[in-house]
Amino acid sequence: MRILLSNDDGYFAPGLAALAEALAHLGEIVVVAPEQNRSGASNSLTLDRPLMLKKAASGFHFVNGTPTDCVHLAVTGMLEYLPDIIVSGINHGANMGDDTIYSGTVAAATEGFLLGIPSIAISLCSAEGRNFATAGKIACDLVERYIREPIREPVLLNVNVPDIPHDQLRGIQITRLGRRHKAEPVVRMQSPRNETVYWIGAAGAAADAGPGTDFNAIEQGFVSVTPLQIDLTNSAQLPGIRRWME
Repeated sequence: MRILLSNDDGYFAPGLAALAEALAHLGEIVVVAPEQNRSGASNSLTLDRPLMLKKAASGFHFVNGTPTDCVHLAVTGMLEYLPDIIVSGINHGANMGDDTIYSGTVAAATEGFLLGIPSIAISLCSAEGRNFATAGKIACDLVERYIREPIREPVLLNVNVPDIPHDQLRGIQITRLGRRHKAEPVVRMQSPRNETVYWIGAAGAAADAGPGTDFNAIEQGFVSVTPLQIDLTNSAQLPGIRRWME
């Protein structure tokens, strides 16, 4: 089994180390991750400058680019083979609902999916990050299941794990993405040079968080597994837009 790992927190992140350790016994592990934290980078590619690939003392490779850059570079230039599966994470913080649009963790997995490789994004749902081992065990279980029972169609899974000990998990739920309320306004401040600067405001609270959603699963102590797709077409609106354009 040849497994490519990436993330958006950077090659030095504890979640990435925990993921590599959890999957090490399953096959050949290659890590290609961003040089620095690129949370919120979404699916951006670096097109205005060249990328550099370096190797850290840990054996992890790192790139001066985005999570998408890392997977794209690894698959289309660095590796002499296609990985059997790509796992992105373990992200320090949740990637649920609308978060998936912005998430670099999900973006790294999405790039693998677009390149035809089964891909999993996995996140630990808290700011404290106490139980990366729990998420590592879930990642291991999912990859082992894929080895035993390969999914015959392209697959992109978004996995969120409660930040609790593994033996306290209530199980796994297959969920849909919930929705958040509108994000909080930007925070305006004055810099030491008396310049007005802005910080992006916090994400909104969960709005659509009922049974069946990723938010609800995490709240109840379950692991959330959401299959994602890339087709952004609003098929239900096609007839209406056609009529509008006549």
